[in-house]
Amino acid sequence: MSASFPSALPSLRGRIGHDARSGYYPVPHRYRLHLALSCPSSLRIAVVHSLLGLDDTLPITVLPALPDAGADGYTALRPLYEASSHRYTGPAQAPVLSDGWSGRIVSTDAVEILTDLARRFPGPDELRPRGAAGAIEAVRQLCERGIDAPAQLAGRVDADPAERAEALGALLDGLDAVERRLAAHDHVLGDDLTLADVQLWTTLVQLDTVHRWHLDADAVDRIADHPHLWSYAGRLAGHPAFGRHLDLDGIARRHHAHCRGEEAAGAAIQIVDWEQHARPRLRTAG
Repeated sequence: MSASFPSALPSLRGRIGHDARSGYYPVPHRYRLHLALSCPSSLRIAVVHSLLGLDDTLPITVLPALPDAGADGYTALRPLYEASSHRYTGPAQAPVLSDGWSGRIVSTDAVEILTDLARRFPGPDELRPRGAAGAIEAVRQLCERGIDAPAQLAGRVDADPAERAEALGALLDGLDAVERRLAAHDHVLGDDLTLADVQLWTTLVQLDTVHRWHLDADAVDRIADHPHLWSYAGRLAGHPAFGRHLDLDGIARRHHAHCRGEEAAGAAIQIVDWEQHARPRLRTAG
């Protein structure tokens, strides 16, 4: 079965606002991101951070692929969680956006962190074009409900065969929908790269590097039979803001550490040579 992971606590969800009256406000060098690039949510944030050119404005601490042995999460994040929530005893997970002024966590919600980075810090306007918020959200929902969720169910050996077949059908329908878009345009919402492309690309990375390991060969062949989609995925892996954050070894270690299912024949059929596309920009985390 494909691995699933608990989400960070929803109570730690501060937002970056316009000014001091709206809570946290955008100030260079005030905030820090704490990311484990083996995690799809952290990978997504790292790509957007690079697209916005925030290296000198908002630093990143790259965490190991796996939490510390014997600890409930990352030991390095524990002081931030404890400072942000009285008597906190839950897991110390990434991603985290922290505030250097207070030593507290601003947010652990990956979607809201992404939105605030794109809205509140200067960067390319086309990443979140005016009037495109609904379309970007629709792509996010398609990725989560039409690709990621059915891919996990289709790979569950303990699921009913009919449910697995239905999930595979839903997954192929989701891929077909994106394939049609990319047959007509360079990017999922048109000719310009947007936040929707970051969402789709990280979903495709997860599909090929994690979920594929639990699918049979026929299913992987049918998934791979979307030439525009996978050409697009490889092309973005060669983009400096995308491929440089791919931690393929970390993704594999995270998957094998948490996965409780059996590998299937699809594990032997790699769809995209991610390392080849990303080279020489490939960076591995510790």
